[in-house]
Amino acid sequence: MARNVLGGDLECCCLEPVTGFYRHGKCDTGGEDHGLHTVCVEVTEEFLEFARSQGNDLMTPMPEYGFPGLKPGNKWCVCVGTVMQAIQAGEPPLIRLRATHVSVLEFLDMEVLKSCAVDESQ
Repeated sequence: MARNVLGGDLECCCLEPVTGFYRHGKCDTGGEDHGLHTVCVEVTEEFLEFARSQGNDLMTPMPEYGFPGLKPGNKWCVCVGTVMQAIQAGEPPLIRLRATHVSVLEFLDMEVLKSCAVDESQ
């Protein structure tokens, strides 16, 4: 069982639309996941625009890959690198800690994650 950044079991990020590198709803990772899709975020218009400006268009549907395109309020497993870029640019996403993979702590400090958390009581 994968763990989250809080030390508990990794919770589901989203099943509608279904997310995760393995498309099972969790921000789990493995050797095939070179982008490390490990951070569960609740996307905002600002984050979607930021990601697109960095070459990561999460809004445009790509039916050939089963990707519906995201809208503000959707939850999605995002690459840790994209999250780091957004934080550095002052455009932090809303992070769901219980659904964010423990490996993210190799890249981001827990205090930074908590400052971006959707619900600090998580």
